Amino acid sequence: MIKFEHTVFALPFAYFGMILGSHVVLGHWPSLTTWIWITLAMVGARSAAMSLNRVIDWKIDKGNPRTAGRAIPAGLVSRVEVSIFIIVSFVLLFVAAFQLNILAVYLLPVAVFFLVIYSYTKRFTWACHLILGMTIGIAPLGGWVGATGTLSWDALFLFIAVALWTAGFDVIYATQDAEYDREHGLNSIPSRFGIKRALLMAKGFHIISFSAFLTLFFITELGWLYFIGVLIAGGIMVYEHSLVKADDLSKVDVAFFTMNGILSMVLFVFTLGDMFI
Repeated sequence: MIKFEHTVFALPFAYFGMILGSHVVLGHWPSLTTWIWITLAMVGARSAAMSLNRVIDWKIDKGNPRTAGRAIPAGLVSRVEVSIFIIVSFVLLFVAAFQLNILAVYLLPVAVFFLVIYSYTKRFTWACHLILGMTIGIAPLGGWVGATGTLSWDALFLFIAVALWTAGFDVIYATQDAEYDREHGLNSIPSRFGIKRALLMAKGFHIISFSAFLTLFFITELGWLYFIGVLIAGGIMVYEHSLVKADDLSKVDVAFFTMNGILSMVLFVFTLGDMFI
C-alpha cells in the first residue's frame, strides 16, 4: 500500500541529526541502542503518516487518474485494515520515544500533530507543501533529541534545511496534479500560482535549503568532507530543476524519487565520513 523505500527521504536525515547531535552535545558516537530505537521510531512515524494520508485522501485518490490505482481506491486493502496498521505504527513510535529520553516523550504530541494534520492541509491552504516540509523536518530534530535529550540552534538550521528541501521537491511533484487540484477545489502552489511560478518558488525553497545546509559547516564541527557533500547536494538540486520544465513534466518522477533519494544518501554518507575522520 505504501512504498517503504520512500523512508530514504527522511531516515538518513534522522541519522544525520542523531550523529551530529551526539558529537556536538555529548562528544561521542550514539550508542547501538540509540540507533535501533531511532530507526524504529522513524519506521513507525513514516508508516503511520503515509497510511493516514492514504485513508484520509482515498476519495481524492479514487477520482484522480494518476492515483486511482492506489491500494484503497483499487480495493486491494480496506480502510479498517489500514487503520489497524496505523495504530500499530503509532504504538511503535510511542514505545521508541519512551525508550529514548523524556524530551522525546514531551515532544511526541508535536510530531503526531504534524503527521496527522498534513494530509488535511490541501483542503484549506496552498502552503501544504511547507507543512509537509515541517513534518519531514522533524526527522532530523527527532534524531537530535532522541540521541541527546536537548535542542539547539544547530538542530534548528538542520530542520530548516530539510523542511525547505522537502517543500521544494513536493512542489515539483504537485505540478502533475495542478489541473486536477484546481478543478476539484484542492489547494497547492501549482494550482494556486501556476506551474511556471510554482517551479520558481521551488527553486527559492531549495536555495534557502542549500544555504542552511552550508551554514552548518560554519557553525558546527563539520569539516571539509561534509562541505563537499553539500556542494554535491547543491548540484543535485540544480540538476533536479533542469529535468522539469513548465511545458514538460515527463521527468517529474525522476526528479522526485531518484534525485532526492540520492541527495539524502549523499549528505548522510558524507556527514558520516566527516565524523569518522
